Amino acid sequence: MCNHYRNLETQMREWAAIEKASFADLDEVPDTDVWPRRKAYAVRQEGGQRIVDTMTWGVPLMMKGKRPGSTVTKHITNVRNLSSSFWRSMLTAQEQRCLVPFTEFAEPKKGREEYWFSVPSRPVSAFAGIWRETDVGKVFAFLTCEPNALVAPLHPKAMPVILEEDSYEAWLVGAEAENLATAFPSQLMAVK
Repeated sequence: MCNHYRNLETQMREWAAIEKASFADLDEVPDTDVWPRRKAYAVRQEGGQRIVDTMTWGVPLMMKGKRPGSTVTKHITNVRNLSSSFWRSMLTAQEQRCLVPFTEFAEPKKGREEYWFSVPSRPVSAFAGIWRETDVGKVFAFLTCEPNALVAPLHPKAMPVILEEDSYEAWLVGAEAENLATAFPSQLMAVK
């Protein structure tokens, strides 16, 4: 499932201006290529304002290790089960919602190759995301859903929930996740 996407800095700043989102005091600018456990842009709402912040991709989950009495930390990047108790508190809390902007996202081919998906009519699109504060700072994950007709032949398991632009506000103010967790129209996407 999508564990690689891109964000182009120039396009991100133009998109943020259109979306009336101001940049937080950022200590660092994330890389253009975003991988799990790396910093990325996320747009959260605070006091009625949209704030572009940097967060780490992947919500930590402590799990039993292979050795008796040991634990490991897994970083969960995609929200697949919306009824999971692990995600419920973030999904139901309006202040834990975020937009995860992207210019294109990848699904693996065989070997090291990737398919790259985009929404050609938009320089930047956004995934439906959730975030929280942790010991290591702000972290996020984004929702996934059944793949559309373009993604399914290449990655039949799932695809990220790409929000329609007119759904950004509904997502940020707490609309039911199940209502928005649907596949983006395939005819509006491209793959290379």
